[in-house]
Amino acid sequence: MKIHGGCHCGAISYEAEIDPEKVSICHCTDCQTGSGSAYRTNVQSRQGSFKLLSGEPKIYVKTTADSGNPRAQGFCAECGTPLFSTTVSDRQVYILRLGSIRERAQMQPRSQGWYRSAHAWSQDLSTLPRFEKQRPA
Repeated sequence: MKIHGGCHCGAISYEAEIDPEKVSICHCTDCQTGSGSAYRTNVQSRQGSFKLLSGEPKIYVKTTADSGNPRAQGFCAECGTPLFSTTVSDRQVYILRLGSIRERAQMQPRSQGWYRSAHAWSQDLSTLPRFEKQRPA
């Protein structure tokens, strides 16, 4: 599936090919911190298919908690939108942040990783009150 993505402010745009069956949720504490949420939803690009169309992401290299390998984290320096992670050296495969993909409504997570770090409350939100727009004050 061909997808299109970019940051919130529009400074960065990209396209890539993905397999929608590979959409996953990561509950690791690094993804919780990096997303500012309880988990991060990702999808892997097909090798060599990621193409930056506009802008230049800021890269932050972090050491992954489990493997100790460095990972390049790409985000918009203007608005802060997380876009992807990739290897520091060859950058052939990108792990794309679902929130930055325009076609995200067509993608459903198929697996959850690092489940031991998952917050129990994040697994069933069906009993919480729902509001179609911003919650009333």
